[in-house]
Amino acid sequence: MKKAQLVFIPFPGLSHLVSTLELAKLLINRDNRIRITVLLMDFPHSKETDVYIKSLPISDSLNFVNLPECFVPPNTNPRAVFDALIEAQKPNVRQAVSDLINGEQHGPLAAFIIDMFCTPMIDIAKEFSVPTLVFLTSGVACLGVNFHIHTLRDRDNVDPTQLLQQTEFAIPTFANLVPSYSLPSSVLGKEWESLFMNFVRGLKNADGLIINSFEELESHAVHSFSSHPELAGLPIIYPVGPILTPEPKSKSVVEPDDIIKWLDDQPPSSVVFFCFGTSGSFDDDQVKEIAHAIENSGARFVWSLRKPQPKGAAPSDYSLSDLSLVLPEGFLDRTTQIGRVIGWASQTQILAHPSTGGFVSHCGWNSTLESIYFGVPIATWPIYAEQQTNAFELVVELKMAVEIALDYKVEFNGEPNYLLTADKIERGIRSVLDKDGE
Repeated sequence: MKKAQLVFIPFPGLSHLVSTLELAKLLINRDNRIRITVLLMDFPHSKETDVYIKSLPISDSLNFVNLPECFVPPNTNPRAVFDALIEAQKPNVRQAVSDLINGEQHGPLAAFIIDMFCTPMIDIAKEFSVPTLVFLTSGVACLGVNFHIHTLRDRDNVDPTQLLQQTEFAIPTFANLVPSYSLPSSVLGKEWESLFMNFVRGLKNADGLIINSFEELESHAVHSFSSHPELAGLPIIYPVGPILTPEPKSKSVVEPDDIIKWLDDQPPSSVVFFCFGTSGSFDDDQVKEIAHAIENSGARFVWSLRKPQPKGAAPSDYSLSDLSLVLPEGFLDRTTQIGRVIGWASQTQILAHPSTGGFVSHCGWNSTLESIYFGVPIATWPIYAEQQTNAFELVVELKMAVEIALDYKVEFNGEPNYLLTADKIERGIRSVLDKDGE
């Protein structure tokens, strides 16, 4: 029997790509009538992505096609670069799908499953007369934020200036009023208006929305899609999570095995893990505040400390000699008995370890799901994208996290809105380890 063909088009960013491919693997493991072809787009600074793809096992049911590299004019608005790349890839996707369905050994084309940032590809799916499902790597409540602000602009003609004057919003997917500082810059900012409106319009054009979340976690948000009139008529949502992501292999200042061995020697639930995602890094002043907070708290710790790189590049690991320059003098010597400073971290391994008792996190959605799955409480420190929304949901809506910050934000230019002081970070460390708290 020939297998039905699904075409997957992931966003090339590592966290999106890994989640999308985990979804693909789940589908083919559950139904042997499916064959998935993943169309891979090249993207600058994607070495970690390449490593991950090469680590995947070859399978007759999971096929990869590398699309030709595309270029955009050098004067393209930096905020619009990826949209321009998507448009440039449309002819390549059209050709790849044509080749796929013309192959005699393959079955009929059934659907496109595309990343939330790849919705222009819905046009290509329509050319082939198949439905498109969009895969969202963020939560249901956050999806509701996008739809609500889009409705205010599109239906009610509320302009960005008026939105910026509001201090809080009544959003159907939240039981509580949401402060404006908890919304992504891309939702409110005038400079993002065109991209944001096109993004949400693309979601509304989908035949369905697959979301990496689950009803038991976001019950209010999920139910609002079937009960709130503002959300009527939108594409049906399919919460299929939690889809957890394995860690791609990489090198760090301290080898991961050494960290696990060190954790083995620590008391249960005694270690705070600091990790801020694949793109999270801080300037020297903020690094020193974190170090002072750790030392003043006296808590055991594992700190994944990444070195900022030029704009657009992912953080790298510090060399041992560089660490002594960025940290307070003598910090490594004074804390050698209670903690470890590392580079890239095997996040799931550390969260899964019984000695890990708290997680200082940027609140990326993948990290949030992993912490919940492994039962490690979060102290929130959002940085960019929708992380402020996730942090608010965790602390205020779900009461599953403690607050270090809810309004900390690194803007598109790479500058944080303020310096988070050691005393506030220290309070968060103590709170997340406080087993007598709520």
